[in-house]
Amino acid sequence: MSESTSSEKEPITIKKYANRRLYNTATSSYVTLDHLSQMVKDGTDFVVYDAKTGEDITRQVLTHIIVEEEAKGQNLLPISFLRHLISFYGDSLQGLVPRYLEYSMHSFARNQEQMRHYLRDTMGGLMPFGQFEEMGKQNMALFEQAMKMFAPFYGTDGAVDGTGGEAASKVNRAKDQKLEDLRAKLEQVQKQLNDLAN
Repeated sequence: MSESTSSEKEPITIKKYANRRLYNTATSSYVTLDHLSQMVKDGTDFVVYDAKTGEDITRQVLTHIIVEEEAKGQNLLPISFLRHLISFYGDSLQGLVPRYLEYSMHSFARNQEQMRHYLRDTMGGLMPFGQFEEMGKQNMALFEQAMKMFAPFYGTDGAVDGTGGEAASKVNRAKDQKLEDLRAKLEQVQKQLNDLAN
């Protein structure tokens, strides 16, 4: 019962004024991007509105926080990931990327405590960074494979396959097989994460 009450709790409203100042309506005080970053880390939900237009600018502000953190040397996003992400803007698959990333981050978040515990337990010995690097490579390969699956009529050079219905049927069968392979690989990665946690 308390879970539903906390999940229904209204997010805090932050207003952004023309002078770029951010105002927390819950505390009646001005805040900085660092304050908002800490609120995110503390699990405090908030939305940011442009004070003049009333437009929801939460996404832009959160992106700005990420840019600021990266500029401070808190390099969390690999260059290859950023390049892949940029390449999907304006692409026909753009709509699939947010859902995929959200699912991946939820999966990672579910396992983060187990991973922290695992890292704490192994601090005395050799750190298992190789395993995490390998898992990251597998995740990126799965991501690339999933993106290729959703564009079956495009060759590597971006040309449309014009061989007709027979080719489409073959591609659909191949796509179904790839989807099953992808599911199996995702289950394998999840099992590896669970094994690491244990």
